[in-house]
Amino acid sequence: MVHNEELRIQHGLTLETIKALILDFDPDVICGEVLPASWDKYRQNSLDRGYWGEPPSEYYELIFPLCEEKGYAFEPIDWVELDVWNDFDYMRHYSGEARIKLEAKSDEWWEKQLAAAGKGEIAFNCEAFDETTRLKYQWLERLDAEAHAFRWTGRHIIMMQRIKNAIKRHPGKKMLCIVGADHNHVLNEELRKMEQLELFYPIK
Repeated sequence: MVHNEELRIQHGLTLETIKALILDFDPDVICGEVLPASWDKYRQNSLDRGYWGEPPSEYYELIFPLCEEKGYAFEPIDWVELDVWNDFDYMRHYSGEARIKLEAKSDEWWEKQLAAAGKGEIAFNCEAFDETTRLKYQWLERLDAEAHAFRWTGRHIIMMQRIKNAIKRHPGKKMLCIVGADHNHVLNEELRKMEQLELFYPIK
């Protein structure tokens, strides 16, 4: 998934395409990149939006309504400590010209990701994109290992545990994990370590 509608349109990963992929996969459960607190807010008032930490637009516009329509269970699996998230910016120790150069390098990595995004049947879901993304985050880790541990490694440990907990709550069920594409390679690698799972990635 990408969380930007313009990018989705540019790469043929529109909400209509995503809906068709979900319906074709026909899951019992969807695990989504949503904070548990945000999921609670949505269930209390689906019109309450605009708060920090809210789910990306595709959840309001497609995934939540589709879960309700089709009876899919939804499991929020994201983790972010919003009160300190910005304190762990990868470039927090750089300023001036040094930061400008690093931001330009970050933009170059993104362009490399975009170039690789279309090399699979589903945009942003392919080995070429995943390998480029893996290399980008290795570069980011070299910039600030502590920020990487907090924002990336720790986040994925918690996301994976929430997926494992969801599997325990829904034994034997067909589950679909929907996350931003940068997370794909990590979840794919970690899920493949689990026994007794039949894993499909990409789903087409």
